[in-house]
Amino acid sequence: MKLKKGIGKIHLWLGLSSGLVVFILGFTGCILAFEYELKDLFYKDRIFTEHKPGEPMAPVSRLLASAAQALGKDFKPDAIRFYEPGRNVQVGVYQTNEEGWHMFSHIKAYKTVYVNPYTARVVYVEDTKYEFFYLVFSLHYDLMLARTGEKIVGWATVIFIGLLITGLVLWWPKNKAAARQRFAFRWKATTQWKRKNYDLHNILGFYAMLLALLMALTGLVWAFTWFDNSVQWLVNGGKHTPKWPSFQSDSTATPKAAVYDSILAHMKQQAPNEKTYYISVPATSSESIYGYAQSLNKNYKWTGFYYDQQTGKNLWLNRYKDRLPGDQLRNMNFDIHTGLILGWPGRILAFCASFIAAGLPITGFYIWWGRKKKKIRPAASRDRHPD
Repeated sequence: MKLKKGIGKIHLWLGLSSGLVVFILGFTGCILAFEYELKDLFYKDRIFTEHKPGEPMAPVSRLLASAAQALGKDFKPDAIRFYEPGRNVQVGVYQTNEEGWHMFSHIKAYKTVYVNPYTARVVYVEDTKYEFFYLVFSLHYDLMLARTGEKIVGWATVIFIGLLITGLVLWWPKNKAAARQRFAFRWKATTQWKRKNYDLHNILGFYAMLLALLMALTGLVWAFTWFDNSVQWLVNGGKHTPKWPSFQSDSTATPKAAVYDSILAHMKQQAPNEKTYYISVPATSSESIYGYAQSLNKNYKWTGFYYDQQTGKNLWLNRYKDRLPGDQLRNMNFDIHTGLILGWPGRILAFCASFIAAGLPITGFYIWWGRKKKKIRPAASRDRHPD
């Protein structure tokens, strides 16, 4: 009993120290679980466009020129994304200030221009830095505190894992009679709210534990480089995942006409079944063009490319199947974390686990507060009625 009491104290202080962060991560995780669908619903006027079957797309250079004109002279496009027919192209600008300690000072500019891929007409210019879903993502990823927030989230996640383990020890029933109250709600009309809150914390916490643990471990991959590298090293059988090679464009070569169009065509040829194609826009004449192709329902099976920006020559092609097991698992991290790897059922499970995780600090705090008031009440009573 002394051991379990000590574990209870550890569970309490771990919960009090990380409860607010865990609530924020769980709450924002619920929203991000259905981010794609919510964006399609609320931003349909800027995301979707009417098109005729087989209608040709405007030259990529024209799309970039339209976006650049809409952005003005202070901003230069640095990337363009192409989607399946019926969706507008997105041209982005992302600039950071490494000395900024919070999101609003760390990000100098983050803009997205939605361009009709068939007419090159600018549909909408979005200040993504202040866009709702990006603010939610920033809260979830680093509490809007840039690198400092990443560490806070990382260590809060470590503490959360400790809470799950100690919580399982405290949940573990000592006999069959106690077990009946650990797996299902047995509420009656006379059951008080304090008991209901206790059951919500214990029973829901138990059923969400494995999913919450999986989400926490995948979250640590982003929070700590050493954890990410260690996982890959183990999965690779004691081998480190090699770093990607770097490539430079031949700045002395004669620029090829419609180079972006030829690059996009090559990407579609090599990865024909994907729905998203990303192409970077180099800032200097010596930089290479980086691109990738992926599908929204299987993000991890993306294909990476490098091209010479002058000639459009393919310098490197990297497919998912050619990567080491540890690198493949790293690519799957986002899909596992969000439940996307199992499609709709996985995302619903991720939503439920996030919802329960957000509620655990609240129900746990109420349990602690109720016990604290119970301990204080007798002393107060003696003061009012001295012998």
